[in-house]
Parts: sequence; C-alpha cells; structure tokens
Amino acid sequence: MKTIKITPRGYCHGVVNAINTISNLDTLSMKKPIYILGMVIHNKQVVDSLGEMDLITLNDKSKTRLELLDEIDSGTVIFTAHGVSPAVYAKAFSKGLRIIDTTCNDVFKSQDTIISYTLQNYDVIFIGKKSHPESEAAIGISDKVHVIENIDDLRKLNLKNPNIAMTNQTTMSIFDIFYISEEAKKIYPSIIIVDEICNSTRIRQEAVSKQEENIDHCFVVGDKLSNNSKKLVEVSKEVAKINSTLIESVEDINIEQLKVYNSVSVTSGASTPTKVTREVISFLEQFDKDNLSTHNNKSNITKYNLLSKKPLPI
Repeated sequence: MKTIKITPRGYCHGVVNAINTISNLDTLSMKKPIYILGMVIHNKQVVDSLGEMDLITLNDKSKTRLELLDEIDSGTVIFTAHGVSPAVYAKAFSKGLRIIDTTCNDVFKSQDTIISYTLQNYDVIFIGKKSHPESEAAIGISDKVHVIENIDDLRKLNLKNPNIAMTNQTTMSIFDIFYISEEAKKIYPSIIIVDEICNSTRIRQEAVSKQEENIDHCFVVGDKLSNNSKKLVEVSKEVAKINSTLIESVEDINIEQLKVYNSVSVTSGASTPTKVTREVISFLEQFDKDNLSTHNNKSNITKYNLLSKKPLPI
C-alpha cells in the first residue's frame, strides 16, 4: 500500500528530556520510595515500563497533583513533563521530599508568561483542556487564571478587569487557538495574546494540515491520553479534510477498512515511541488487500525499553 510518512514524527525535546532524566537516575542511592506525580508523559507503554525501575506512578483522574501529594510521606517525587503549580512545589518541599523536575522548558515558558501578567494585575485566559495537568498547573498559579476550552467557554467568562491577557496549553491546536483568539479580540479589544504553542506541536500540525489531496486516510499513532495526538486527528479531519484515526499500535488498525484505501499517511504524537510508529509504517507498506499473508497486524513489541542507559537523541 502506498504509505506517506509525515515528518516530523517521534519524541519532542520535552519528552526526550523527561525520559533521559528518569532513565539515568541512580535509583539505588536515592531516597525511597520514588514516586512520579502523574504520568510522566502521556503514553501508557512508557509508564508501564517504569515499574521495572522501582518507580511508583501516582495517577488518579479524580485528584489534582496537590491532592496526590497527600499519598506521599517520604522519599523522592518526580514532577512530570507537564509541569506543576507553585503550591505543589511548596507542599513537596514542606514534606521534606527530594524533588526531581522533568517539566518541559516550553511549559516553564508558558507558566512564566502567566506569572508575569498576574503580577501586573491582569486576568489571564488560558486556552487548554480543563482536565489536563498543564491547565491544572496554570490554575494553581493564581485565581486570576481562567481555563477555557472553546469559544462558548470564552463568552461565559464576562471578565470586568480592563487588563486581560490570553495564553494557552502548549499542545493545543494552532487552528483552535487562532479562532478563539480572534473571538477574544472582539469581546476584549485591548486583550494581549501570547501564543505558547510549542514548536514541536506547531510543526506537526502544520505538516498534517498540508497533506496531499489523494490520501485516503491518515493514521495518527499515539496514546488516547495524549492531547497533541488527538489534536493531530482533528487537524487532519478539519483542516486537511482527510479522515483520520488515532491508533495506539499496529493492532488497532481495522483490516476491513484498510482494504478500501489505496493510499494512507502516518504521523505520530510527540510522546509516541519511535519503534511503535515504525511497526505501523512497516505493516502498511507491505499490506496488500488481495494477499492474506499481509493482513496479520499482531504487534511484535512486548514492552518499550525505557531502561537503556543510552541517552535518546534530542
């Protein structure tokens, strides 16, 4: 099957930093137990492999990072690539925990923007998923931060402060950000807009939006919890007008549907292991709808090897 490999694919620099930091920890000499506050990146395959390093991932959708800290009395806590609020830092410090921070530099930059404007008495509108750890961290910075997901949320705010700034979660859709920002200008004419979409997210979405017209379907390889992966699906459907499916591995490919296509494209989220995407691409390239021997999409990947001490390339 004709298979178009959309570039870039694979890990972004923030994910590489988080994985390299954790992979190279000298866990034998560290304060035990060692906890990760939430999923270090939004990929279950990577998270599952951490158990072999005696790392305990605390992840509960019903609890904030601040609440999860109540489950830790001693040892070491690792903050994820998505960042945490100042209150989480303060609480971890007050508990006497050793802190290892893998927050992405782009998230730090976004948080600095929020802090700067709130200190100047601005209300800050933050475009992000309300359940996402980046949004949770943003809200934790100040009560002047207001998280919205869409234009309807924006219209319900009714802010009275003449000083208003707007920024966003680093992994949102560049197209959604544009439409929401344009509406915000109408409601708050003096609003200051600071686009904090990270470059890795931006260039992936731009590449997907410019797909060839003769592609029948786009496969996005990524975890269902990965916001940047889900946004790539949206961009393909809504901007490129090419139907798209989010798959976590080659086993998620629907063979009967695949038989209908002549050409497909493949991209991946910024937290998807490269070997998972490569396996998808290899399967699609050899697929022949008339040859049953090419229809076996059983994965040969049993566990992503996070434990190698060899640093991943940035």
